[in-house]
Amino acid sequence: MRRRTASVVAGLVAGLVLLAGCGASGQGQAAASGGSRPALGEVDALEDPRAYEGPSTALLSDAEIAPAAEDPATSLPTTVTSHRQDGSEEQIEVAAADRVVAVDLAGSIAASVWALGLGDTLVGVDQSTTFPGTEDIETVTSGGHTINAEAIIGLDPDVVITDGTVGPRDVVEQLRDVGITVVFVESDPSFDGAQDLVRQVAAVYGADEAGESLAQRIGEDVERTIAEVEEIAPDGESDRVRMLFLYLRGSAGVYYMFGEESGADELIDALGGVDVAGELGWEGMRPMTDEALVAANPDLILTMTGGIESVGGVDGLLAEKPAIALTAAGEHRRIVDMDDGAVLSFGPRAADVLDALARAVYAPEPADGER
Repeated sequence: MRRRTASVVAGLVAGLVLLAGCGASGQGQAAASGGSRPALGEVDALEDPRAYEGPSTALLSDAEIAPAAEDPATSLPTTVTSHRQDGSEEQIEVAAADRVVAVDLAGSIAASVWALGLGDTLVGVDQSTTFPGTEDIETVTSGGHTINAEAIIGLDPDVVITDGTVGPRDVVEQLRDVGITVVFVESDPSFDGAQDLVRQVAAVYGADEAGESLAQRIGEDVERTIAEVEEIAPDGESDRVRMLFLYLRGSAGVYYMFGEESGADELIDALGGVDVAGELGWEGMRPMTDEALVAANPDLILTMTGGIESVGGVDGLLAEKPAIALTAAGEHRRIVDMDDGAVLSFGPRAADVLDALARAVYAPEPADGER
């Protein structure tokens, strides 16, 4: 059930991005500066995170993705499962993978390729792929995350790996007409989904052993980070921070609440928070309403950095949506933002994303000024 819902949510997100006219991130993967940070369990956590006032930004400690192996063993040709949009599957033979195009909404596929130690095969990526080392790789999606088929064909790739969140999908399918192998992987917005994704991507290269090793590393890192979050999050149920993820694109008038099965719920749970959209029984994504927002009454709103910027910062958001000011989050101006291409990516840096969000929620850096 989760996979079916997740694919629907991914499609909705893609539609929203296309509607908004600006991608889920061209801004880059922001990272903290100023030297190494203390372990998450050693930070000076807030005594009462529900009462904290002011916005904060979640920053990755390092924007780079460290490959799990320098030269992983591969074996081609191989046969892999490709997942069609209608839920059916087909077997695809991959004869070569020396030139690969990896595209999806969040940049998770290219990140997985890189983390597997196979980044030197990438010749084309999506606009959300902005981590160090990818600057000279050609971008084959536009500002609305639309595939540029001509650009892909011009790269003469052996295989295109995608998940259907960028498109139009029929354009991607048409790449087969010119002899390009296209493999559709499943990308579930969850920590388990991050592990499964690297296994699927590794399979395209015939690198199953490397995929399993990286999947285990991701799982262990996430498990360790969740344990560290538990050390700084409130113990009492009534003290847990009530959180809501809002998708904002002010220029297009897009305001959506993310509920269960969207990926936001998994992040909030791992952060030790209360998913208020889940309390309301919201699944996937729904347009934000004043009534639902006031009923949810979050202590803290999670959003994308590009989203909060698109509405003119916290002041602009409160002016545009006065109902937010009626919530505890609005009253305390408690908005936590994170780079668009990182916050819901659920890729090989899932644990790093969780770590960064936990610091912004429970041990925020003093702000020089609000947006």
